[in-house]
Amino acid sequence: MGKRTPGPRFESWGRYPRLQADVVPLHWTIDFPLPQRPAGKQLPVGLGRSYGDVCLLENGTLLDTTGMDRLLGFDPATGVLRCETGTSLKQILDFAVPRGLFLPVTPGTKYVTVGGAIANDIHGRNHHAAGTFGRHVLRFELTRSDGARFVCSPIENSDWFAATIGGMGLTGLMTWADIRLRPIVSRRIDYRGEKFQGLDEFFARSRAAKSEYTAAWIDCVATGRNFARGILMQGDHTQIPEPLHRSREPKLVFPADLPELALNRYSAAIFNTLHYHRQWGKTKSGRVDYEPFFYPLDAVRHWNRMYGRKGLLQFQNVLPLESGREGMLDILKAITKSGLASFQAAIQFFGAVPSVGMMSFPRPGVMLAVDFPVRGEVSFDLMERLTRITLEHGGRMYSAKDARMTPQQFQAFYPQWQEFARYVDPGFDSAYWQRVTGRRRLDD
Repeated sequence: MGKRTPGPRFESWGRYPRLQADVVPLHWTIDFPLPQRPAGKQLPVGLGRSYGDVCLLENGTLLDTTGMDRLLGFDPATGVLRCETGTSLKQILDFAVPRGLFLPVTPGTKYVTVGGAIANDIHGRNHHAAGTFGRHVLRFELTRSDGARFVCSPIENSDWFAATIGGMGLTGLMTWADIRLRPIVSRRIDYRGEKFQGLDEFFARSRAAKSEYTAAWIDCVATGRNFARGILMQGDHTQIPEPLHRSREPKLVFPADLPELALNRYSAAIFNTLHYHRQWGKTKSGRVDYEPFFYPLDAVRHWNRMYGRKGLLQFQNVLPLESGREGMLDILKAITKSGLASFQAAIQFFGAVPSVGMMSFPRPGVMLAVDFPVRGEVSFDLMERLTRITLEHGGRMYSAKDARMTPQQFQAFYPQWQEFARYVDPGFDSAYWQRVTGRRRLDD
């Protein structure tokens, strides 16, 4: 086990809030529990791609799992891979793709650990078909801070299995996991892009979509006749066999934090207009590599620096279909009225495939994810307004992306939280859990 390093601050991808904690690297499953139990609480962390404070712990000990990154076993007949939970999705793809296999569910970045994917029960563009990542996890080992170790699956310690999937890393340290991969014959995706003007057209085109992967980019800056314009992106794995190989490492690096003035409503409007018109026709079809289809932002390392040193906030919610159109309309109007810049905005339908995690975010409905620069009270007021709209329309916020929910809002979104709290490891905590249970104020 490595030495305790109180040095550089561990940041979430949003870089807000900024909290200090000791970081202890783990390299082997036997490194935990720690030989000397910390005076404060602990929290497992991976690559830090959560946006808010779910991977942060003020004055605590962060257990860096990225050294636990070994592939432990593979069954080519079933596609089941066993790996340590510090293994990244990128590492899995590097191993699996040349063997004709792919992740069953993937988010918009491959720089996520397996432990983080399970703890936040991540979703992807195929939620309507495949559900969340947790549905494809067969079993894992959970280690508690008192040293107890037990295997969890849908039939063995099933209550711990449900509490840990989507449990935000609070139930203990997962050491290894079995994941079922899916077959592919090509790196390519059969792609179709369809422009839409407004929410009504988005809803109509999304309901008619037949592809395995479906999501849309939406312009959250434009007003007037261009309000809520966007591009619906559909894709399926190409069925024509082609040579399979590993991806190359990205070479582009965002060099430094942009000044605050560089990211504003006008620059965002220009970017969004260029992005919308990059597709000339109403529709566009073709075959593309899976990298730009699933991971366009991974092509530029440290792209979060474009939001400046203060960082960014992501608003991500899901609204039930019966109130989805009206709720999304209210949300988009509030965003455009705020004047805050937004380059990154995604909207998609979630399907009815149930999540296995007790605290999992997805539910049937329509999901919106939007990034905003941190601009003090202007940003915080907008997040509060959007969260209230979500609550009014019977929706839910995503814990992995949140930095501003109040205890009252969290407990309304997740009424099962008290049942979940029974499974939280007494030695574990997080800044998020402190905040949503009323033990840490938003302005701390």
